[in-house]
Amino acid sequence: MENSLHVKDTDGPARRNVLVLVAAQAILGAQMPMIFVVAGLAGKQLAPTPCLATLPISVMVIGSMLAANPMSALMARYGRRAGFVVGTFGGALGGGVAAYGLSIASFPLFLVGAFLSGIYQSSQGFFRFAAADTASPAFRPKAISWVMAGGLLSAVVGPELVKLTAQSMAVPFLGTYLAVIGLNAVGVFLFSALDIPKPIARTGVAGGRSRLELLRSPRILVAVIVATVSYALMNLVMTSSPLAVVGCGFHTSDAANVVTGHVLAMFIPSFFTGHVIARIGVEKAMAIGLVILGCGGVVAIQGVQLENFFGALILLGIGWNFGFIGATTMLAASHTVEERGRMQGMNDFLVFGGVTLASFSSGGLMNCSGGTAQAGWQSVNMAMLPFLVLAGGALIWLAFRPKNEATA
Repeated sequence: MENSLHVKDTDGPARRNVLVLVAAQAILGAQMPMIFVVAGLAGKQLAPTPCLATLPISVMVIGSMLAANPMSALMARYGRRAGFVVGTFGGALGGGVAAYGLSIASFPLFLVGAFLSGIYQSSQGFFRFAAADTASPAFRPKAISWVMAGGLLSAVVGPELVKLTAQSMAVPFLGTYLAVIGLNAVGVFLFSALDIPKPIARTGVAGGRSRLELLRSPRILVAVIVATVSYALMNLVMTSSPLAVVGCGFHTSDAANVVTGHVLAMFIPSFFTGHVIARIGVEKAMAIGLVILGCGGVVAIQGVQLENFFGALILLGIGWNFGFIGATTMLAASHTVEERGRMQGMNDFLVFGGVTLASFSSGGLMNCSGGTAQAGWQSVNMAMLPFLVLAGGALIWLAFRPKNEATA
């Protein structure tokens, strides 16, 4: 009884921080499905060639990738709150510049706004790590999964805001980007309630392993590979889905509904992912995620009816949840406090590097392979196979490592 009470007292601050991060994921996170629904459609409207329609999303991911290490260093020095507030300013500025680019029909300026939006996306990526900062080892998987579950509300709010704002002004999608500015303004007030101590610099204590040494750890390497593959494949397919839905004869509202189903599937499992990880182990949970991602690709290839889009994107979301939360949990348990800023920044740099390649590939595969929306959509989903083999192979390799090496 005393031990259980002690755990509860220890995790009291962690639970309060989780509530703040859940709210941030729900409210601020709504801007990401909004952007994913409209950026490709707006890009197709502004770009000189349809092959560049998804370039705004790719540029946003590049911004996120480049911001990952500076954002991690900023948080290591000044704390999580400072980093998250900087992220909201980046998101608001990105929304403003993109809105202005739309208003004057400037594709380059729209791309600048997308790049700045990547600063917010990068900061949102650290919500899951922040949830683990003050949590006990027993509470850590649940803290991470609960914060990810905060995206459940954003899955509804984001696409619904798109329906309300996409055609609300003379310039299509302008109202959506103005709404993005408002969401980021809310974030500044939310993060004032966050209470995560800054890491204490310990004199006379080594700063931990170098980046190369960290990547030589089998568990860290596998966690990075599975996180990168899970996120990149999710981005590859989701980026193309609005273009595919509209290209196959459906409406923008149908594309928004498909994205709603997808984002709900990304976050609903978070209510029990932590429990699943605790029961069956993180490696098995990651493997389940990869299998479900593959099943999503199979459903997508079967046809281009609306139910195929819903089924494929829902499976894609569930697979991402298990793969990405599992990888995050494995990574968070595989480095020290002194290595935190270095490892987490490098992890997100590599993850968003993979996502950048996926985003660039998505537009080309969708619009410039086969000549029809149906052929492009099949190409996008077929491209998942080699990367699923890579991630699955990495998990099998880890399973056959000697126990003392695999846990290093």
